[in-house]
Amino acid sequence: MDIKIQKWSDIKVEQLTPLLTRQMLSSEHQTVAIVRLKKGCIVPQHSHESEQITSVIEGALEFEINNQTIVVRTGESMVIPSNVPHAAKALEDTIDLDIFSPVRWDWVNGTDDYIRSGNR
Repeated sequence: MDIKIQKWSDIKVEQLTPLLTRQMLSSEHQTVAIVRLKKGCIVPQHSHESEQITSVIEGALEFEINNQTIVVRTGESMVIPSNVPHAAKALEDTIDLDIFSPVRWDWVNGTDDYIRSGNR
């Protein structure tokens, strides 16, 4: 087993839309990402096989999930189960840490058109 140290400062910043950037790294079983959303950024409704833990480092995200509106603020985290449709809106400039298992292959191979199509 190879142990590798990775610096976030060395990971490519992807400018997905004018309001959204992402840095990510994946292992054999999971994907971790730092996502930066400008106030008003919309992540359209989507779902994925991966279970997701979203942890807001700074800012606030408003999620639409299971016909509920849930706001996750600085210092708070939320678990989104596998295959549950959800959307998000940045209520202020936000930095969040997302952890997915299994790997978000759509992010890795660039087929995540749902996120790239908004906020243009």
